[in-house]
Amino acid sequence: MSKKRLKRQIIKKKLFTKNRLVILNEDTFEEIFSLRLTLMNVFVVATIGAISIIFVTTFIIAFTPLREYIPGYASTKLRKEATELALKSDSLSNALKKNEAYQKAIIKVLKGELDYEKVNKDSILASDIEVIKPEQVAPSNEELQLRKEVEAEEKRIQSEAKKSKK
Repeated sequence: MSKKRLKRQIIKKKLFTKNRLVILNEDTFEEIFSLRLTLMNVFVVATIGAISIIFVTTFIIAFTPLREYIPGYASTKLRKEATELALKSDSLSNALKKNEAYQKAIIKVLKGELDYEKVNKDSILASDIEVIKPEQVAPSNEELQLRKEVEAEEKRIQSEAKKSKK
């Protein structure tokens, strides 16, 4: 057989050889506890134990307030307050910009430095033109009556003005 195969068989034999773990009373040599083990069983139990300890420790740190003691982790309350303050500061800075623009416009008006409105012809041409139906423009009966009253009043005022000139 090859050397590698021999080494594997020796290792396999050592791993699966049954041994006895005995706990004795030292004074009377009375056997208190006895357990039959193999090296493989001990290795598996130790590995599972280590993995379970790591898992439990990670779980405790991740899902309890203990994580706040680890550098780099912030408390949930602190995180919530920070986001609220960031939102407030953004809104306050926007309000401040609006107020400054308003104050600059007021100062320009008070100094008489008026800027005339600039109109972009392209935006006027591109805007939607609403078609108004004649029914929407037609005057109501009350409006027609008001027009007649205004015309009569204007005629009376004009006739009085002509009489006063003569």
